[in-house]
Amino acid sequence: MKPSIESFTAQESDLSLRLDKVLTQRYPEKSRQYFQKLFEDGAVFVNGAPVKASAKLKAGDMVEVRFPEMKELDLEPVDMNLDIVFEDEDIIVVNKPPGLVVHPGEGGTHQNDSLVNGLLYHCKGSLSGINGVLRPGIVHRLDKNTSGLMVVAKNDTAHRGLAEQFHDKKVEKVYFALLAGMLEPKEGSIDAPIGRDPIHRKKMAVVDEHQGRTALTHYQVVEYVGDFTYVKVQLVTGRTHQIRVHFASIGFPLCGDELYGKTKVNRKFAEFGLKRQFLHAGYLSFTHPRTQKKVEFEAPLPSDLSLALERLKND
Repeated sequence: MKPSIESFTAQESDLSLRLDKVLTQRYPEKSRQYFQKLFEDGAVFVNGAPVKASAKLKAGDMVEVRFPEMKELDLEPVDMNLDIVFEDEDIIVVNKPPGLVVHPGEGGTHQNDSLVNGLLYHCKGSLSGINGVLRPGIVHRLDKNTSGLMVVAKNDTAHRGLAEQFHDKKVEKVYFALLAGMLEPKEGSIDAPIGRDPIHRKKMAVVDEHQGRTALTHYQVVEYVGDFTYVKVQLVTGRTHQIRVHFASIGFPLCGDELYGKTKVNRKFAEFGLKRQFLHAGYLSFTHPRTQKKVEFEAPLPSDLSLALERLKND
């Protein structure tokens, strides 16, 4: 991918945020670390002058971002027998299994066993390069132990179209989760900012609005199963670990969640054969970036979750 320059005028919604946060919200397909490197390289300008990541914008400021040339992909394609739900010349919708990380880590982890490796094999290297050498085609992510639907871009035009929809919150994402406890009311929302846990840095947490990013989760109870709640969850935002953090913060953590869950509950579900959090991305809808028509996809609960739910009902 050749170098490119993109610019935009600061909007009212940008004024209360650090510039690095503005950029990660505007370009959700790129990481905070990616933009940090651009700031360090002097590639981000406001009104013609290079600025720091902590810069705050004023109404009418002109922001310019100089994106560098992307290196050629050097990741190894791996045959993974992916569960492809839909594919055309622009996009792939894949049903990601649990236990599979989406892309290699910047520290050199998962270089040969990520979803990206499988996609490179399947597409013979033909994926969007917008998101860099470690994340070709990746527009959004699922946690390693979350299963379900993801859309991947096969070219840069599709990537930009999808990324814009994610940024504008026009993508509908529905998840299914099993919570510890009987959640009431049966329908509601959790509106609480999420940021890095100040003590446990590998965890996320509900934090003060000045320390985190806005996060909104809608839920609807599907059924109560004993002392547990099976819920349908709709994400408005897409923060790291959002569903897991939000429900844990109100006292109803996901069953099987080793990071945010309850040890006693997790032990019970381990006996049912569940080795991860009970969370599945079961529905995905967006506007196709080429045809401009709405497309919808569904993926049923995978066997480990359906079996755990069945065993709970019979317990």
